Amino acid sequence: MLLPCWRPARSGRRRPTLFSPPLASGAFVSSPLGSANGATSTAEARNDWWRLYADPTLDGLIEQAFAQNNELEAAVANLRAVRASLSEARLGLFPTTNTSASATRSRASVATKPGLPAGQQAPEVDVYAVGLDASYEIDLFGRVASTLRAANADAEAQAAVLDVIRVTVAAETARAYADTCSANAQIAVAERTIGLQQNTADLTQRLLEGGAGTGLDTARARSLLASTRAQLPTLRAQRDGALYRLATLTGVAPAEASEAARSCQRPPQLSQPIPVGDGAALLARRPDVRQAERALVGAAARVNVATAALFPTISLGGSISSTALEAGDLSDDTSYRFSFGPLISWSFPNILAGRARIEAADARTDAALATFDQTVLLALQETETALTNYANELDRRAALTEARDQAANASRLARLRFDAGADSLFTVLDAQRTEAAADATLAQSDALVTTYQIALFKALAGGWDQT
Repeated sequence: MLLPCWRPARSGRRRPTLFSPPLASGAFVSSPLGSANGATSTAEARNDWWRLYADPTLDGLIEQAFAQNNELEAAVANLRAVRASLSEARLGLFPTTNTSASATRSRASVATKPGLPAGQQAPEVDVYAVGLDASYEIDLFGRVASTLRAANADAEAQAAVLDVIRVTVAAETARAYADTCSANAQIAVAERTIGLQQNTADLTQRLLEGGAGTGLDTARARSLLASTRAQLPTLRAQRDGALYRLATLTGVAPAEASEAARSCQRPPQLSQPIPVGDGAALLARRPDVRQAERALVGAAARVNVATAALFPTISLGGSISSTALEAGDLSDDTSYRFSFGPLISWSFPNILAGRARIEAADARTDAALATFDQTVLLALQETETALTNYANELDRRAALTEARDQAANASRLARLRFDAGADSLFTVLDAQRTEAAADATLAQSDALVTTYQIALFKALAGGWDQT
C-alpha cells in the first residue's frame, strides 16, 4: 500500500517483510500540495487533463499519439512478453506431465545370440510403448510461491513502465503542440511589430527626402526594423522543430505533420483552476512510484527464492506405461508397469554458493529500497517545482501584461507628440523598441505558462489511466 508524503527515517533503512508488500523506510503523513495563486484547486487530479483546454485539435493529437506512438507500441509488446513469463511461472503451482509413445524395430547382433546357426541373422523384433510421467514439487520452503511472487511483481512493474510512457507521451504531445502554437503567436507579434516599424522607417525616409528629417533618424528606424526581422527565422525554426517533434510523437513522418497544429495562432489556454488533489493521491497516482514499489517486492521475493535453494527440493513423481511386441497388446494388463514415489534433491555441497546468491539478492533488495525512497522524493520534488514555476510565471505574466500595456500607451503618446511637433522621432523609435520588446517578452511568458501547466499535469501523472 502506498502512503502519502514521505519523511526519511532517522536511523538506517528498514528491511521490508519478505512475505508482505514492502513499505518505504520512513513514515508517511498526508499533506496538501502547494497552491499556485488561486490557479489550482484541491479537487482530484484528472487523467484526461488535456480536455480542460477545450481544444479539439489537442484532443485529437493526443488520441492519435496513444494509438500510433512507436514507443508506446514497444512498451505494450514488452508488457505482453513479461505477462507471458508470468503465465509460465504460474505453471510451477501445478504438476508437470510428459507423455511418450514409440514404435521401434530392432535386430540383435549375431554375437549376442550364440545359439543361432552359422550364417543366420537374428530375428527382427517390433516393440511398442506408451507412457505418462508426472511430477509435482512440494513447496515446503516457499521457492515456487516466491518465484511466482517475483514474476507477478515484474509484470506489475512493467505495466507501470507502460503507464510512465503514457504519461510522458500525453505531456510531450501537448508540449509540442503548445510550442508550435506559441511560436506562431510570437511570429505574429514580430510581424505586427515589423509592420509598425516599417511605417516609421518609411516616414523617416519621406521626411529625409523632403528635407525635414535626418539620415540618423532614418538609419535608426531601419536598424530597428532589421533587428525585428532577424527574429523571424529563429521563431520559424522553433515552430518547425516543434511541429516535427509532434509528428514523431503521433507516429507520422514530419511531412505529414498536423496542418491544424501548423496553423494554430495561440497556445491552449485554461479557463479553470488546475485540480491537483493532495499528497496522498499524488503518490497513489504516480506510475514511477508504483514501478519502484513493485520492483522492491520482486527483489524481496528473490531473496526468498535464493534462501529456499539452501533446503532440499522434494517432488512427488509417478509414471505409468505399457510395452508390447504388438500394438494391439498395449491394452493388456500384463503390458502395464508403473512407479510412484518421492524424489529428494539437495545441493548441500554447494552451500557456500547458495549463501553468496542470498547475499547478492539481499544487496539488490537494498538497492531497490533506496530506489523506491528516491523515487518518492523525486515525485514530490517534481510536483512542488512544477507548482512553484507555474505560480511565479503567472505573477510574471501579470506584471509583463501591465508593462506591455504601458509600453503600448507610451508608444501611442510618443507618436502623437511627434505628429504635433512636440517631440523628436528618436523618442518615437525608442518607445516602439520598448513596445516591441514588451510584446515579445509577454508572448514568451504566455508560452511558459502553458509549458509549466503541462509540466504540472505530467508531475500529477495525468494520462496513464487509459483503456
